[in-house]
Amino acid sequence: MPLSKLQFKPGINREGTNYSNEGGWFDGDKIRFRYGYVERIGGWTKVNDSAYIGDPRKIHDFVTLDSSNLLFIGTEQKVYLEEDGTLNDITPIRRTVTLGTDPLDSITAGSGVITINDTGHGASLGDFITISGATAFDGLGTGDLNQELTITNVISANSYQVDTGGSATAGSVSGGGGSVQVAYQISVGLNTTVLGTGWGAGTWGRFTWGSTVGSLAGETLRLWFADDFGEDLIFNQADGGVYYWDATGGVSARGVNITDLSGATDAPTVARKVMVSDVDRHVLCFGANTIGTSIQDPLLIRWSDQESITDWNPTATNTAGDLRLSQGSEIITAVRTSRQFLVWTDHSLHSIQYVGAPYTFGTALLADNIRIASPNAAISVNDLVFWMGQENFYIYDGRVTPIPCSVRDYVFSDLNRNQSFKIHAGSLASQSEIWWFYCSASSDEIDRYVVFNYAEQVWYYGSMVRTAWNDRAAGTRSYPQATGTDGYLYDHEFGFDDGSVNPAVAIDAYVQSSDFDIGDGDQFMLIRRVLPDLTFNGSEAASPAAVFTMSSRDFSGDPYTESPSGTVTRAVASPIEQYTDQIFVRARGRSMALKVSSDALGVKWRLGAPRLDARPDGRR
Repeated sequence: MPLSKLQFKPGINREGTNYSNEGGWFDGDKIRFRYGYVERIGGWTKVNDSAYIGDPRKIHDFVTLDSSNLLFIGTEQKVYLEEDGTLNDITPIRRTVTLGTDPLDSITAGSGVITINDTGHGASLGDFITISGATAFDGLGTGDLNQELTITNVISANSYQVDTGGSATAGSVSGGGGSVQVAYQISVGLNTTVLGTGWGAGTWGRFTWGSTVGSLAGETLRLWFADDFGEDLIFNQADGGVYYWDATGGVSARGVNITDLSGATDAPTVARKVMVSDVDRHVLCFGANTIGTSIQDPLLIRWSDQESITDWNPTATNTAGDLRLSQGSEIITAVRTSRQFLVWTDHSLHSIQYVGAPYTFGTALLADNIRIASPNAAISVNDLVFWMGQENFYIYDGRVTPIPCSVRDYVFSDLNRNQSFKIHAGSLASQSEIWWFYCSASSDEIDRYVVFNYAEQVWYYGSMVRTAWNDRAAGTRSYPQATGTDGYLYDHEFGFDDGSVNPAVAIDAYVQSSDFDIGDGDQFMLIRRVLPDLTFNGSEAASPAAVFTMSSRDFSGDPYTESPSGTVTRAVASPIEQYTDQIFVRARGRSMALKVSSDALGVKWRLGAPRLDARPDGRR
């Protein structure tokens, strides 16, 4: 009997049933589609062995005038600049104070825990402080005392405790001298959204997807946003302060609140998101406080004078100003394109454009009754804007259009909506891909991703823990980079293995077809062999291999019966690529499914159009 060629439609389709998607792919992990054919994705490796503290929710790369290539990393506890694999702590200082004489109290003998007495300290559990100028006492040396420490217990508004790691001799002794200085870093935030009770609880309560409770004020996941202002950096925590890092101070300099900069005039004290308008060089704060008050207006957009970070007071001789959106209850996020900003409220989309004097910026409503899943769920690529909504995916190319999605129900039905703020979008320009990372329904942390390939117009998905993503493929970094929950930064599409451990381990990757049959499915099919069509070009392994598995079943609701798997290997040291020419199997059923998988080191594969030796085998 003639051989049957298997050619499946590109992309994964989960919108129908397995059987209704005959001729397509139904499941997969760690795979992509290119030129209509499926292949395994690349691997990843650690950028360095220095771990950051916390879980990043934003990374952003930029270059200074001396060609230093820096990466902003913002976690719920710290802010870093990464350069050449080295992490530099630039977490802003909120308060520095010189305490009274002997403000430190040892607790018990043998313990390094001390009490620090500071009236109105304003610190919280887990905050970082740096002590300097303290003298040794009660067996605690200057090296124990004068260092960065973490607050382990808040006793009252006037005292708290830290563990120095030393060992007191007697305990219950006061000391430290008369020149003890404490620098308080900005308070740490939450690494997960904690739900509250009551209608509209919390700043973002209205935005917790369909849940019966909202977010408690101050109990929301900490998010960071960052943008470069020339060679400098401006960044903010969502619904918090706005900070500036000056490149002339070097990577050891900390960020400074813009209200504390010399000459600052009416600078915002709070904002939901900060961005820089590239062409006209204004700094914009979305969801900022009104001028002259500390009250945040969630629909107010303020901008500085042109080429200024400090001048925010509108006058007849500058271009500073503000405007308030007319639709929605609060600004969720904004994305910059080459011509405008797109701004999402909780149920509308607006355009903000530079219009020149006297108004500087103007606004237009682009769409009503439109939503976005999270503040980081949108991304601009080639002047197209893609975003994940609350029940669909969208593109803006001059108009708002839903993107047909063949895995829509699969994604949105397996989503932890209470942790929607962790959703973030990233691009992989080299592969024409937009990635969205999200928490599955059973997880409070990112563990899944879904990909839209805008060149192929297809969708696929998989599992991966990545809390922030930075592509900038056409920019300054050699590889796309991402962060995990293990404290490390990774180069992606680097090699073919999981470099989170040393030595690296293999990545499990697979793709599985939907069921296919003979005719109308009223006959049994017997498959005796498979002629694979697979390339291992580019593999690092000397003898790369992939596994072919044929699965059969008689009815669509039955479990699969797997045939013995066949392994396809490439010949060693062959002048041309030669691999296993045929795999002998014995699979019988009304319908079949093909699975191709790999779990070996250094393997790259791409599947073509395999052929089957199949024949009808009765109607029983």
